[in-house]
Amino acid sequence: MAALGGDGLRLLSVSRPERQPESAALGGPGPGLCCWVSVFSCLSLACSYVGSLYVWKSELPRDHPAVIKRRFTSVLVVSSLSPLCVLLWRELTGIQPGTSLLTLMGFRLEGIFPAALLPLLLTMILFLGPLMQLSMDCPCDLADGLKVVLAPRSWARCLTDMRWLRNQVIAPLTEELVFRACMLPMLAPCTGLGPAVFTCPLFFGVAHFHHIFEQLRFRQSSVGSIFLSAAFQFSYTAVFGAYTAFLFIRTACVTTVQEAKESCTGGFQRA
Repeated sequence: MAALGGDGLRLLSVSRPERQPESAALGGPGPGLCCWVSVFSCLSLACSYVGSLYVWKSELPRDHPAVIKRRFTSVLVVSSLSPLCVLLWRELTGIQPGTSLLTLMGFRLEGIFPAALLPLLLTMILFLGPLMQLSMDCPCDLADGLKVVLAPRSWARCLTDMRWLRNQVIAPLTEELVFRACMLPMLAPCTGLGPAVFTCPLFFGVAHFHHIFEQLRFRQSSVGSIFLSAAFQFSYTAVFGAYTAFLFIRTACVTTVQEAKESCTGGFQRA
């Protein structure tokens, strides 16, 4: 998770602006415009992330090492520039949370241990079922399995596998940065905390629909199976996105959920 704060990030604790003259208040953007700016900013981020995967013209499939390396480059560039979108959003909406950009995105050292440990334990419980099934299907016993997992040679093999690096390192880190750390701070002041938990994952789920084009291009399955697979992938990525968004908010907010929601919506009251 991107959120590393125990007392947390003032992501959604948008401080109420001081009273301004009526002319200045009337000149500022209202809640409707701010919401449109927030949604458009999130949509732009999602399109930029997915679009960066296709700036390279290639006839090779997505799992080819050369394709993976090129996509690493473009995705890392887009992800590193994504915080600039949050800065632009702050300027356009006039919302000033009173914290630094990194703190707004959930990066802070204060309270890092509970914010990192508790979500990790919860996620381990979530995946306990598949792990148990995997251990039961494995022909080797637990001791032999642990030896394989902890062997340096196994880790060295993984670190040289482009598919493993994509699925286990690059994709999770960049997705959490773009679709959680950058999008949630922009959506929450508009929708409130609860709706943001379920709205933000929609961008994350829809972003996976681009796999349809490649599967159709290489005729990897029937058309019906491809669209059914895409619908299923959208479902579980949206659900998992809601879960990670909830973890982000709970480890990143300095106040309770209700207090943070009130402070966010209160941030739109210009006068």
